[in-house]
Amino acid sequence: MQNLIIYKLTSLYHILEELRLNFKFNIFFVDKESILKDKIKDLNDYLIISQKKQQDDINQITLENEPIHITKFLEKINIQFLKQQFNNQSNIRINNYIIDLNSKEMKKNKNKLKLTEKEIKIITYLKKKNKPVNTNELQDKVWSYQSNMETHTVETHIYRLRKKLLKTFDDNEFIISTESGYQIK
Repeated sequence: MQNLIIYKLTSLYHILEELRLNFKFNIFFVDKESILKDKIKDLNDYLIISQKKQQDDINQITLENEPIHITKFLEKINIQFLKQQFNNQSNIRINNYIIDLNSKEMKKNKNKLKLTEKEIKIITYLKKKNKPVNTNELQDKVWSYQSNMETHTVETHIYRLRKKLLKTFDDNEFIISTESGYQIK
């Protein structure tokens, strides 16, 4: 469920609390920065409403131009929740990496690696299977090739992907080879 955190805006919290039955999100009031940090750690899907920008949090609406009409304000909240939901659905976490399906990038810390559509399909398929996948299955599921065709497409793509991962992230263990096929651990 989505969570709205009202930071140091007591009046706004009381107004929204009265309207709570009309919302499809939880509402919390916080008046201390330490409590705000703790609350954020406990929640996955949150939006902060405050009068000034809190840290570098993108999940925030800053109320600078008061007053604001309540319907416009609620519309703003709903739009922000929708943006968050879209972004959350387009990011996949695999081990210590985040794959952004929209930008086709793989990220770890401050390092970014641009991926092709096929590379994303390979990675997501291997992760979804969570066990070794042989070349024939990858040909069938990722490329839609017949398994009786003689091709080194899979091996070539995985070789190039491993080189990119090694160069960008110094990671030679992301995709491993086993006797049964390729796997992401």
